[in-house]
Amino acid sequence: MRKYEIVFVLRPDMAEEEVDKLITQMEGVVTGTGGKVEKIEKMGRRRLAYRVAGHREGHYVLFLAEALGDTVKEFERRLKVTDTVIKYLTVRVDEDLQRAEKYKAFRAKQEARRPRSKASAAAPSAPPAAATETA
Repeated sequence: MRKYEIVFVLRPDMAEEEVDKLITQMEGVVTGTGGKVEKIEKMGRRRLAYRVAGHREGHYVLFLAEALGDTVKEFERRLKVTDTVIKYLTVRVDEDLQRAEKYKAFRAKQEARRPRSKASAAAPSAPPAAATETA
């Protein structure tokens, strides 16, 4: 199964109860088709960057889900036919997470190889004593 981030924006005139109802409905879509919802984050009502369907604001919701492609297709289909959804975006993030883990392991391996010198770990030595004046 793959990991997806799904963000959708709902109409600003919706009540909180309606938003919660839609979220539980969409959560049921994911779990009903064999997926797993890892996180649901209601980001609240925010201003849009540009006017979408005549609205300047919207309720933002973020889903982090582990699912198959068919599950995501069904999720997106339901978002399309729901009148209260004005915009949505789905991003597959599992490849990015794998790439980050691989890079992290590579950096740890490089750090382990790097020799540690005692001179760099010790405090810098005092400057040499000034030469005494001879008359």
